[in-house]
Amino acid sequence: MIVKKIGIDLGTANTLVFVPGKGVVINEPSVVAVSLYENKVLAVGNEAKEMLGRTPDTIKASRPLKDGVIADYRVTEAMLKYFINKVSGRIRLVRPEVMVSIPAGITSTERRAVVDATIKAGAKMAYVVKEPVLAAIGAGIPIHSAQGNMIIDIGGGTSEVAVISLGGVVAAHSARVGGNKFDQAIIDYIKRKYSLAIGERTAEDVKIKIGSAIAQVKDEHMDIHGRDLMGGLPKTINIAGNEVTEALQDELREVINAIKKVLQETPPELSADIMDKGMILSGGGALLQNLDQLITKTIGVPCYVAEDPLKCVVRGTGKVLENLDTYKRTILMTK
Repeated sequence: MIVKKIGIDLGTANTLVFVPGKGVVINEPSVVAVSLYENKVLAVGNEAKEMLGRTPDTIKASRPLKDGVIADYRVTEAMLKYFINKVSGRIRLVRPEVMVSIPAGITSTERRAVVDATIKAGAKMAYVVKEPVLAAIGAGIPIHSAQGNMIIDIGGGTSEVAVISLGGVVAAHSARVGGNKFDQAIIDYIKRKYSLAIGERTAEDVKIKIGSAIAQVKDEHMDIHGRDLMGGLPKTINIAGNEVTEALQDELREVINAIKKVLQETPPELSADIMDKGMILSGGGALLQNLDQLITKTIGVPCYVAEDPLKCVVRGTGKVLENLDTYKRTILMTK
């Protein structure tokens, strides 16, 4: 099968790839391992993530995207090339049209970098669409209706909040806080309270298994292993879910402030629509337990988690690719 169109949710934490007719074909971490001596890419995705925090001096495993934008251009290009080749094969008769998601608050220079990297990675044509718009389309929100719809997309590097009406973004704010900052907050808290150093993967594990946005009456516990900062030896501690809630307070406040900022800029007619219909929560961060409840309680507007929130943006790229002519006039950007 010749792949002519590819949709990519280029995330700080994970990259998802959608092919019309096949659905989501790739969901791998946005991590690249590079050999410093040969200046060569050794591994991408799952294989590279296994190397995080475990590499010798000669190999560097890192995330080429920071806060939703390209931090290392060459490595991002290599990562895009890897994903495009994996989907359409190294030898292809037709170069595919590729659509990539970008944060709402991206600058024109950063947007241009995404387009250039995608073309150099093997695309015939590169389209970029704002992440909240794609998340709304993927969540099944009718974005072309004359009504206000609010989407909160919490990814690995950014939280995108937007009010969409008649196919366009009316008000939006991009906060540089997301899943990665949540993980870092857990690392810092455990370091401060227990003098224990833990890695990113352990922190992510703690967040997924016992993390909650609201303190729970029935508290969950979990054993975690790390390095004692006093003696330097391996050590195990038992951490409670409510401690994780405490650790995440500052980051959650940033997300709430981003939502408030967008609501303050929203025209009254659209605010009334949002009050009626509620807000939709998408992205990997939406999987944090009780986050929808925290937002509902703090903002006073109902908040609902989208179906399969992690795949909303990439599903959105698929829907746009399948109806390119409809969307070309309203939401697509090529430069």
